[in-house]
Amino acid sequence: MRRTALAVGLALLGLIWGGPLISTWRGSFASHMLAHMGVVALAAPLIAIGLSNYSRSWRIPGWAPIIASLVELAVVWAWHMPEMRLLAETSTFVTAIEQAMFLVAGLLVWIACLHQPPHDMRPAAAGAFGLLFTSIHMTLLGALLSLSPRPLYGEGTVTCFGLELSANQDQALGGVLMLLVGAVVYLAGALWLFARLLREPPAISTGHP
Repeated sequence: MRRTALAVGLALLGLIWGGPLISTWRGSFASHMLAHMGVVALAAPLIAIGLSNYSRSWRIPGWAPIIASLVELAVVWAWHMPEMRLLAETSTFVTAIEQAMFLVAGLLVWIACLHQPPHDMRPAAAGAFGLLFTSIHMTLLGALLSLSPRPLYGEGTVTCFGLELSANQDQALGGVLMLLVGAVVYLAGALWLFARLLREPPAISTGHP
């Protein structure tokens, strides 16, 4: 299963980076967002699961999920500033840096949050909090983008998925994609870890006072 997850995650990266999302449709914010969510919310967790046999032996501190989620917060919000978005739209080199940072940030979060040493549930609690926090800030950003009364990224019309959209429609669609994919996937991961915490029986001490 882990090998399959790794293979699917890498194949998904190839489709995202080699397809029209960041080439033919690179001027579309919705296309950018679909690529972004595909990298951090689909490919990254699959790759993290695929690497879990190796990462299980890594010494990952208990606070790592919190730090990783803060790193992703900084990366995501920085690259969605209008000036940074314009740079990525107009430069293939900057787009490559952007996508690489999305992947690294996503892997940091998922590897840290899914790292579950045997007989220790504290990492699951930290991981659940890290994923929940990430879901919250993606929900906030997605809502801001969807509900903004004016376009933040360019003017005029763009072509995305074969459709011609106004800048405001394109931005709103991008925000909805962030809500439907990113926020939901991270929330699902957090709920899975919370459920694991609830299923785990409490440790019973066998020592004597």
